[in-house]
Amino acid sequence: MNRREVLITGSAALLLAGKAGAAESSIEYRPGLVDQYLEAGDTVFVDFYTSWCTTCRAQGRAVEQLREENPAYDAAMTFIKVDWDQYSNSDLANRLNIPRRSTLVVLRGEEELGRIVAGTSRSAIQELMDMGLA
Repeated sequence: MNRREVLITGSAALLLAGKAGAAESSIEYRPGLVDQYLEAGDTVFVDFYTSWCTTCRAQGRAVEQLREENPAYDAAMTFIKVDWDQYSNSDLANRLNIPRRSTLVVLRGEEELGRIVAGTSRSAIQELMDMGLA
């Protein structure tokens, strides 16, 4: 292997490790989890998604990119992914009046700071995430 191949391979490995880290920092939902973080005083970014939804995937890519570009998001918020197929009729979805998958919500305490339903605009998702920084 020549020097160029070593550098390319090493760079690719670092990029993949970085992507895995961002994806792993989202917590999979279980009943009571969001309330647990809110009661502790955390700001929570909740992503109602499904694995088969193209809109959800587009939103997820935007969220991951923004988190990679600005570590302040991870410092300020807890990111929780809620599988819509499993939890569409949950107490959380009903209490928040979540209309469908591909819904992103930022919560703090008992207040909803903002939400996006089925939107994939990177700038709109960034605006939503910025609400969690204030």
